[in-house]
Amino acid sequence: MDEKMNYYAIDRKEWQDFYRDGVPPLSENELNRIKSFNDKISMKDVQNIYIPLTHLAHIYMKEFESLQLSKGLFLHSYLPMPPFIIGIAGSVAVGKSTTARLLQIMLQRTFKRRNVELITTDGFLYPNKVLEKKGILNHKGFPESYDMEKLINFLNNVKNNHEDLKVPLYSHSVYDIVEGEYEVIRQPDILIVEGINTLQLPANQRIYVSDFFDFTIYIDADPELNKKWYLDRFMALLEIARTKPDNYYYQFANWPLEKAKALAENVWENINLKNLNEYILPTRSRADVVMHKTDHHHIDKIYLRKY
Repeated sequence: MDEKMNYYAIDRKEWQDFYRDGVPPLSENELNRIKSFNDKISMKDVQNIYIPLTHLAHIYMKEFESLQLSKGLFLHSYLPMPPFIIGIAGSVAVGKSTTARLLQIMLQRTFKRRNVELITTDGFLYPNKVLEKKGILNHKGFPESYDMEKLINFLNNVKNNHEDLKVPLYSHSVYDIVEGEYEVIRQPDILIVEGINTLQLPANQRIYVSDFFDFTIYIDADPELNKKWYLDRFMALLEIARTKPDNYYYQFANWPLEKAKALAENVWENINLKNLNEYILPTRSRADVVMHKTDHHHIDKIYLRKY
């Protein structure tokens, strides 16, 4: 990691010693159910990595709540407590979704009175027909492919404790927004926002998505590992889609193996890697915590932002 000056570098063994008293709040079967394709995570990871991470998030939450109470005292007014928002960023196929779902369960069960919700920024992608009209369907996932105004308005409404907020539903099976279907977010105490664009600073915007975050995590890995995990996931999705004509990947599922692999490599090199290098990786230095992965999604080092 290049931004070492602004981070405490902590190896796995030292990190796990920071908070040894916790008991994993989920079973191994539950953990297996929330894993993404080809992601590797164990109960040992929960114990050694995610319990200390949950404890650290709680420290940030207490400081956040203390500041809100102090503002109320300063203004001689009661201020409703806004939700605490956690942002999770990183490359395609690096394991963001697994981290987000696991963190949601851990926070729900550690702080039983808190309502913990989770969204992905995929729901704020423009529909494919809009991307086609704009001529940027092959830039899906790039900053210009998101309706950032809608995402920022949503986060602003969350912070202002609006009720029953709708998030457009994105389906990875059809590779598009599902028209007319929504996920409803009901006044969370904690909201986890997962997506490749959560820490980005798009040009010509006065407010950024990250302005709403109170604690941020970046999942990091060598780009060559990201490529391997992406290719593995692509091939696994083809296998699942082989008998499902409605699945986006069905059109590629019966191609010769080498042709399908060539397509996946082309998508990685010309879309995902370009997006990673130009728009995702530069946001790493903005995260509060960077979790670094090696082979088999093993987390070997954690970087904690100094200031």
